[in-house]
Amino acid sequence: MGGRGRQAPDKTTSDRRRTLTRRSAVLGVAAATLTAGSLLTWTLNRDAPDGGGGAAGSGPAAPPVTVVIGVDAPLTGGLSSFGLGVRNSADLAVRNANRTRHVPGVTFRIKALDDEATPAKGRSNATEFIADERVLGVVGPVNSAVAHAMAVPLSRANLVNVSPANTDPVLTLGPHWAEGTESRPHRTYFRNLATDVDQGPFAARYLHEAGKQKVFVIDDNSAYGAGLTSGFRAEFTKLGGTVVGTEGVDPAESAFSGLAAKVRASGAEAVYFGGYHTTAGPLSRLLKQAGVGIPLMGGDGVFDQQFIATNPKAEGDLATNIGMPAEALAGGQDFLAQYRRAGYPEPADWYGPYAYDATWAVIEAVKSVAAAHGGTLPRDARDARAKTANAVADVAFDGVTGRVAFDEYGDTTDRRLSVYAVKGGSWTLVKSGPHAP
Repeated sequence: MGGRGRQAPDKTTSDRRRTLTRRSAVLGVAAATLTAGSLLTWTLNRDAPDGGGGAAGSGPAAPPVTVVIGVDAPLTGGLSSFGLGVRNSADLAVRNANRTRHVPGVTFRIKALDDEATPAKGRSNATEFIADERVLGVVGPVNSAVAHAMAVPLSRANLVNVSPANTDPVLTLGPHWAEGTESRPHRTYFRNLATDVDQGPFAARYLHEAGKQKVFVIDDNSAYGAGLTSGFRAEFTKLGGTVVGTEGVDPAESAFSGLAAKVRASGAEAVYFGGYHTTAGPLSRLLKQAGVGIPLMGGDGVFDQQFIATNPKAEGDLATNIGMPAEALAGGQDFLAQYRRAGYPEPADWYGPYAYDATWAVIEAVKSVAAAHGGTLPRDARDARAKTANAVADVAFDGVTGRVAFDEYGDTTDRRLSVYAVKGGSWTLVKSGPHAP
């Protein structure tokens, strides 16, 4: 996501977690390891339970190796429902890979760390993943702020990172993408879902197709909100619609003095809002109470149950969300059935299918590297990681969420989104589809 993070603490499957107590000591070990290009100690934990991604049955003649896939997500706190679904879905991918011996001679495991939806914890987790030589890829995080903190150290260590949830365009297109200058800042960072670049235009097309010709645009003065409204305005006017007014609001304010009168006087048929539900809810309520009976539409920052819970006037309002619900995905029903059979206590939630495919992208990359090295993996840690990152860039397969492949910036080539409407007190899916016609 753009401004929210999700991670969940997981029962770590790593039996070799570092016990260093000082962060500087961990950094020193990681740096020394990578500088020296030390040998990977490939080992098989024969006692690993299948539920933790252990090997099934006897191995091949050559000594099998254990490859660890790190999972970074909010496993505790308010966003843990998202993070736990990410962790469990990554674990399910690893179980399936081991059960089918998808990569002969390789046993996969996950190592899940809780980032608590905070950049500092994410950065610390990145250091721990780097220090564990068995980790050849990282899945996560959920929120973009954490991703920014992790991307630099992971890239320096050649450790590939595939996120199933981040939406900030800067992560792949660089800080000047909005001015038309795109440059990839982190060569080992990838994500397998659409971004905020797609949300605004997708919303504009939806409202225009719904017959709305005049829209009043409001944002909360955040980078996230401004990015959404910028994309919306450009697409809406290109389609022939008219932006009849714009306004920036202070999220700390709740009265929004005079705004309802401006919207009413503009003749707007809808309001597009760039920002979060904490501001969108009071704004929607104010407009409806003032007799401005038109829908308010926002992005994934609005798509939250709290928007409805705190806003009795939410009926008919709209929001886009990145991706598609599992039930609407190509392999969604099968994924959900497998997830249920695996017995995870937490739901897969929205990002579960994307986390499964993100994990599978790392698995496919390891398979490619092993095939190119006579059925084994490079023994040098840095070499193994670099080759895995390069292989992720070239993966292409049909996953749970559809076609999984990446463009030259590390973004998915299959970008889809959904539109939800508040109906009967809950968010109801009204449309899903590609980011562009």
